[in-house]
Amino acid sequence: MISSIIFRLVSAIKLYLLGLKVLVIQLFSKRFKLPVMPRQDGKVAIVTGGGRGIGYEVARHMSKLGVHVIIACRDEQQGLASIRRIYKEYNEAKVEFKKLDLASLQSIRQFVQSFKERDLPLNILINNAGVMLVPESCTENGFEVHFAVNYLGHFLLTLLLLDTLKLSGKSDNFSRVVNVSSSAHRNGEIRLDDLNSRQCYSAHAAYCHSKLAQLLFSSHLHRELEQGGFPVSSCAVDPGVVATSLYRHLWTPLRLAHGVVARLLFRTPTEGAATVLYAALSPALEGECGGGYWANGCRDVTTPLTFDPQIQQLLWETSHKFLVPQ
Repeated sequence: MISSIIFRLVSAIKLYLLGLKVLVIQLFSKRFKLPVMPRQDGKVAIVTGGGRGIGYEVARHMSKLGVHVIIACRDEQQGLASIRRIYKEYNEAKVEFKKLDLASLQSIRQFVQSFKERDLPLNILINNAGVMLVPESCTENGFEVHFAVNYLGHFLLTLLLLDTLKLSGKSDNFSRVVNVSSSAHRNGEIRLDDLNSRQCYSAHAAYCHSKLAQLLFSSHLHRELEQGGFPVSSCAVDPGVVATSLYRHLWTPLRLAHGVVARLLFRTPTEGAATVLYAALSPALEGECGGGYWANGCRDVTTPLTFDPQIQQLLWETSHKFLVPQ
């Protein structure tokens, strides 16, 4: 009992200290401004969690550039409201909502099946949806929620859509997978015998672990695609400390202060979306220039563990086993 309390306390303190460090660096860094991007007419993109926050801003901007955007999220009311907002701003937008619950493997498979039945191309996949610091709970498939939504759901979604991404890419115009990550991955660990955090649970640690898993997947996928000669790239983006609804599960004292602090110091969702859009659309990241880990408009250095091929492979294989029907 005592060891569990200590673990949770230490995990929380480590995450908040990391967040403070990132926030200080962010405050003293020049904010990345998205350059003018070329038109993207004819392209199709899926944005998970596109109903609000960073995902909404990504969907809105891509719609203005002529992309046919599919906003994939769990909340139908929120998703439809976001579409109305985009149409109000740009009435020629090609944007639609499709229900997707990343906590449900069945929902993911149904979403992909429905998408493939339309015989559309898929040029851009933005794995943006996520949860943070939610109370301990499991999905209908028995997975810890952070692990399921932030990592495993996107893992399955990407694999099921990979053939379409490959067919849609060209040698001079790659399809792109962009995983919206977090600096929190620096505090993460990969415990292959306890990916669901059942031995000792901390919401703060579980969030960090899920973001590290997402980054390992992104890197491994890019390497596999590169070695196979496929016209698809995979990268991860850290949007920075952004004022979104992710923070609603903060400790109560911090949550009370969050509103004021966020307005003064955090990036806006539009600013947070800038590097995500750059990774998804920029001609400068075409072909062999794609991949990697990006923050504030630049390729960034992360922990050595992130690019450990052995850990990547083991996580990849273990994740596949989770998805095989029992």
